[in-house]
Parts: sequence; structure tokens; C-alpha cells
Amino acid sequence: MAMRWQAFLDAVQERGEYSSAQEAERAARTVLALLGAHLVGNERAELAARLPETFAMILLNPLQAAEPLEPERFVRATAAWIDGATEKTAKWDVSAVLSVAADAAGDELLHRVLLQLPPGYDVLFGRPQHT
Repeated sequence: MAMRWQAFLDAVQERGEYSSAQEAERAARTVLALLGAHLVGNERAELAARLPETFAMILLNPLQAAEPLEPERFVRATAAWIDGATEKTAKWDVSAVLSVAADAAGDELLHRVLLQLPPGYDVLFGRPQHT
């Protein structure tokens, strides 16, 4: 079942310690658009189905990435898309949004999502894998 808009945004705002819902929404839109460019197939569709409709559409209609970005480059790309962001604040943004997305996804789907991404995204999702 899809997470409700307000619940998703409230969770991102709390985890990101944003002063406004607008800041949380800006981070969510940016991070999910970039994530959508790196996911394909059933995993992207299943994750979208668990997000609020607006965020689901952002995830499902991304620009296509030429290649999957390593986690550090994903954070830098996020910083480039958010006015005034630094790599440090962008990492905070990415983790706030992706940890809420991980909650919405559940462990089994998140595992399949992580298989599509370069190593290191588990930490960005707030679910470090111990190997």
C-alpha cells in the first residue's frame, strides 16, 4: 500500500531536520528523480507503488542515466540540483529521503533495489549491509 503524502513528507522533514515542508519536498523531488534514473523494471514500479502518487510519478518518469552513479557521485549530483547545497548537506538530503523510501519499500523490495545499484547505496538508504 502506498504511503500517504503527508506521512512521507513528515518523515522526510523529521529525518532531514528541515525547517519547512517545502524544504523536505524539494529534497524528496530531487533525490527520487535521480534515483528513478538508476532503477529499472519491476523494482522501480514496485517502489513507486509504495510512494505517494506525486513522488511515484517523479520516480517513474526520470531522465535516463547513461551509467549508474557511484554513491559519492549520486550525492554530488544531488548537490548540483539543490540551490545552495554542499556535498555534506546533499548527503543529509539523500539519506533523509532514501531512508523514508526504504521504510516504504520494506526489506525484500529494498534488497532487490540495492542489487540494481552500485555498492554503497545501502548506507544512503540507512540500511548498511554487513558482508
